[in-house]
Amino acid sequence: MPADLRQSPIEKLVGNTPLVPLPMFSPRKGVEIWAKAEWFNPGGSVKDRPALSIIQDAIRRRKLDARTTLMDATSGNTGIAYAMFGAAKGFRVRLCMPSSASTERKRILAAFGAELDFTDPQDGSDGAIRRVRELVDASNERIFYADQYNNPANPRAHERTTAPEIWKQTRGRITHFVAGLGTTGTLMGTGRRLRRFKKSIQVVSVQPDAAFHGLEGLKHMDTAIVPGIYDPKFADANVPVGTEAAQAAARQLARETGLLVGVSSGAALVGAQRLAKNLKRGVIVTVFPDGGDKYLSERFWETQS
Repeated sequence: MPADLRQSPIEKLVGNTPLVPLPMFSPRKGVEIWAKAEWFNPGGSVKDRPALSIIQDAIRRRKLDARTTLMDATSGNTGIAYAMFGAAKGFRVRLCMPSSASTERKRILAAFGAELDFTDPQDGSDGAIRRVRELVDASNERIFYADQYNNPANPRAHERTTAPEIWKQTRGRITHFVAGLGTTGTLMGTGRRLRRFKKSIQVVSVQPDAAFHGLEGLKHMDTAIVPGIYDPKFADANVPVGTEAAQAAARQLARETGLLVGVSSGAALVGAQRLAKNLKRGVIVTVFPDGGDKYLSERFWETQS
C-alpha cells in the first residue's frame, strides 16, 4: 500500500453482519426466511463491502493515492461508503447522484466531506452515471473512476465475504438466495460463490416492476443502463416488485418486528415471500441492504397501514 494513504481500523469493521430469522413472514412450517442485516456495517449498508473492495484493489494497482480524487455515480449508499473510507484513509471523493436522494444521505455525505454533483431526479441513477462519465472525461486532475457498475472488484467483495458468511450462518442449509438488482454486485458475487458451495442453490433477483419507481438503489433492467458486471441469464428467476408493496413491507418490518430498514429491504422481503409461497420446504436467505434511518424524511412512513 502506498505510504501516503493511511491505514484505517474502520476497514476491519466491514462484514460479519447478523443473519436475522423472519418466521412471521413464512407461509408454512418447513419454509424459513432469513435476512442479512447489512446496516450493521460501519457505513450503514451492504455497499461498504464493494466500496472497500474497489478501493483496496485500486490502491494495489496504484490507481488511487492521497493525491487522487475518487469519482463515481451513486444513489447514496456506495457514495457514503466511499466518503467514509476517503475520510479515514486520506483521499478526496467526488460523487454524482440524483437530487432526489434522501436528505439524510445528503447530510451524511456532506459530513464525511464528499463533493457532490446533483443530477435530474427524473433520470435516476442512469443520469448520475452519464454525468460522472462527462466529468471524468473533461477532468485534468488525478482521477480514479471507481465505476461500481462495471468494476469486477464489486462482485468479488461478495464472493469473498457475503457468501461465505451466509453459508456458515445457515450451516450449509440455504436453498434459495434472493437479492435486489442495483449494481447487481450482491446478486452476482454472492450467488456465484453460493453455487460453488452447493450447485442446487437457487438464485432469485428482485427489481422494480416499472421504469418509473421509488425503489432507490434498484434498477428496472429493461429500461436502465445495464451494469457490465450483470449477467441477465444468471438468476433462476426474477421477481418484479412495486414501490407501494416494498414500502408497505418496510413499514410492517418496523411496526411488527422492530427492524427499521430501507425500502429496498422491503422489496427484498416481498420477493422472498413470493418465492416462499411456492415452496413446501426451503431455507431462503435475502439481503436487507440498509437501515431505515436514512429515509425517515420520506412520506411513506406516515401512512397508517
